[in-house]
Amino acid sequence: MAKNLVIVESPAKAKTIEKFLGKDFQVESSFGHIADLPSKELGINVEGDFMPKYTVSTDKKAVVKKLKDLAKKADTVWLASDEDREGEAIAWHLYEQLKLKEEQTKRIVFHEITKGAILKAVENPRSINYNLVNAQQARRVLDRLVGYELSPVLWRKVKGGLSAGRVQSVAVRLIVEREREIQNFETKASYRIDAEFVNKEGKKFKAKLPKNFESRTKAEAFLNSCIGTEFSISDLKKTPAKKTPAAPFTTSTLQQEASRKLYFPVAKTMMMAQRLYEAGLITYMRTDSVNLSKDAKEATQAEIISSYGEKYSKPRNFKTKAKGAQEAHEAIRPTTMSQQSISVDYDQDRLYDLIWKRTIASQMSDAQLERTNIKVENSTNDKIFTASGQMIKFDGFLKVYLEGTDNDDDEQDGMLPTLTVGELLKNNYITATERYTQPPYRFTEASLVKQLEELGIGRPSTYAPTISTVQNRGYVEKGTIEGIERNYVQLKLKGNEVNSKKLTEKVGSDKGKLVPTDIGNIVNDFLVANFDNVLDYGFTAKVESDFDDIAEGKEDWTTVIRDFYKDFHSTVEYVAENAERESGERILGDHPETGRTVLVRLGKFGPMVQIGDREDEDKIFASLQPDQNLGTITLEEALDLFLLPKTVGNFEEEEVIISNGRFGPYIRFGKMFVSLPKGENPLEVDFERAVELIKEKQKADAPIAEYENMPVQKGVGRFGPFIKWNNIFINVNKKYDFDNLTFDNIVELIETKKQKDIDKVIHNWEEEGIRVEKARWGRFNVIKGKIKIELPKTTEAEKLTLEEVKSMIEKKTPKKKTARKKTTKKK
Repeated sequence: MAKNLVIVESPAKAKTIEKFLGKDFQVESSFGHIADLPSKELGINVEGDFMPKYTVSTDKKAVVKKLKDLAKKADTVWLASDEDREGEAIAWHLYEQLKLKEEQTKRIVFHEITKGAILKAVENPRSINYNLVNAQQARRVLDRLVGYELSPVLWRKVKGGLSAGRVQSVAVRLIVEREREIQNFETKASYRIDAEFVNKEGKKFKAKLPKNFESRTKAEAFLNSCIGTEFSISDLKKTPAKKTPAAPFTTSTLQQEASRKLYFPVAKTMMMAQRLYEAGLITYMRTDSVNLSKDAKEATQAEIISSYGEKYSKPRNFKTKAKGAQEAHEAIRPTTMSQQSISVDYDQDRLYDLIWKRTIASQMSDAQLERTNIKVENSTNDKIFTASGQMIKFDGFLKVYLEGTDNDDDEQDGMLPTLTVGELLKNNYITATERYTQPPYRFTEASLVKQLEELGIGRPSTYAPTISTVQNRGYVEKGTIEGIERNYVQLKLKGNEVNSKKLTEKVGSDKGKLVPTDIGNIVNDFLVANFDNVLDYGFTAKVESDFDDIAEGKEDWTTVIRDFYKDFHSTVEYVAENAERESGERILGDHPETGRTVLVRLGKFGPMVQIGDREDEDKIFASLQPDQNLGTITLEEALDLFLLPKTVGNFEEEEVIISNGRFGPYIRFGKMFVSLPKGENPLEVDFERAVELIKEKQKADAPIAEYENMPVQKGVGRFGPFIKWNNIFINVNKKYDFDNLTFDNIVELIETKKQKDIDKVIHNWEEEGIRVEKARWGRFNVIKGKIKIELPKTTEAEKLTLEEVKSMIEKKTPKKKTARKKTTKKK
């Protein structure tokens, strides 16, 4: 047994650290938090000091037992969890649950998993920082109080199964308010004037009028006034300029840039960064700081000089601008600056490349530019065309990296030819193009992170889970609309003639953007109306500031919670008793034939249209289609929904019915259900189109072969192409030509799958009908009939006995309720 026990949070981290420490050190993982608030009760003493009641969950008991046994045998226990508040809380829970003694316990922290950093940490241990622990406790307790008390109110007043959260609800509010800005935006048309000129050397350049014309009449009058006019350069200014590199990555800027350049969702960015960190390739990935250590700057400078030359090197310091910046004390950077690339996997390699380039660029010279601004006048009116351009005189950091932007329409200045004041120009053409004012952009994951950070809401560790949570709970979804066609007019003066033509453009695309759902809108409106302080941006930021003060020892955490809870709890009680039920009800008008009220509202199975008042006994309902919502659906669109289901004809002696269900529109043909392709309107589907889709489905479901007297079918699912045999789905990898599978291919796939299924069973007690088999992610399942029990990752499944497995099944089997005996009272 090693004299020193080192405990970290993850097995990957443990594996990396183990390489740097000698045989006297044993490194084990706690697999994250070992203790937390109980799942089925509040677990907080709200009547007293607000102390939380921490429990060890069932799946962590084996881990705790193992670590406790190892700790008893070790001389020294090193708590080596991450250096942020969450990591400090993990260290504290380990100290408490393992019943460690102060004299045998040492807390170590490091910003990167390298040999130097680990050995330095071991040489400089410290004790647990209880200010950081208390800051984490305050956040956990406050979030539990908000979620635990608000959620039941939503169940009673909106819909069962809903939840609320301090940060997630504010994020939803941002998205809802942005959507309403877009919906209420009034588009105005104007005419933008652009021209192409040619100088005396025959070089072309483009210019524009700084201000648009309000109407077609005025734009056309201007073009006519330019017929036969003389254009010349009236002013020309050249000014030196420079462009400075962006700071090294923080958590939020990494999430934003990975979204822009790599198209990663925020959660994926954090998962990839976590793997890079645990492999010792980058520094800690949850940080607000843009600072680089002295050693890092020196290593970066050496790499720049070696790769690009001394003139490209410019060491600089950056100052963190984020509100209440805390957590780690250095930006995200590679641990070894001389390692320009890695070969791990495609996504990790690309993220590492992004981090390396950003870090290198931050310590490189400014780009030196020359900006040119010109004005073009004419001889017949007072309108002045302007043009701007820039020339890169020294590329500096641009040789490596340029930060992305959230706005796809950002215009980059181009190059201008050599021009002189007074020079006469030839006009090739002038256009007046109808342009429309643009509503605000919908949030992407990256721009939402940016907004949350600017408002001081949340912290680096909360952004990814918050954005995942609001989508998983159905309050927000990624848009799928490609956009709609819009016509616009362009007038063009060429020579002495003005012509017009109609053009089209796509507008209103929400693909990949964050769009609130009906339930998201309704929950947001209810919470804002009844709990405006909890959803107030300033209040939420103030809470984060309070957590920072607790972390610095300036505030007592229980006082902060008590002050919040006093008013919050009384508001919850009042709302639960007095608030009206919220369903997002909106009256669209009266039915044109019956005169009955037509309204939309949230129902048990989602958004729906209702014909008839609430009191009517014979009211009828129809579900909204997936691309419709309560806030924008019209009376005409709502009435169309009652045209379904519709019978369009008979095919192969079966009725063909077009209908709409909870999961969207479909065709019912006998026992077959055929989903309509995304975006296809069920009301426009006729008999011919329905038959076409039925035949496609029949062809897709038809057996492609028979093996062991059972049919083989093929299809494409969420995880790619597959074949189905004996109710088993078998993935078909790229080794095979899926469109031209041979019988030998099919046999090979089936037999390989059968062998894998045999190999994954590690225990098989056939007489008892019980088996233990390998599952995904290194886990194991106990299976008996319909009972499936996933074993904790720490369980040594190979050593399980039949008696132990039976005990597990017995605990999992629901107890049968015994009927009560009826008793009759004696008269």
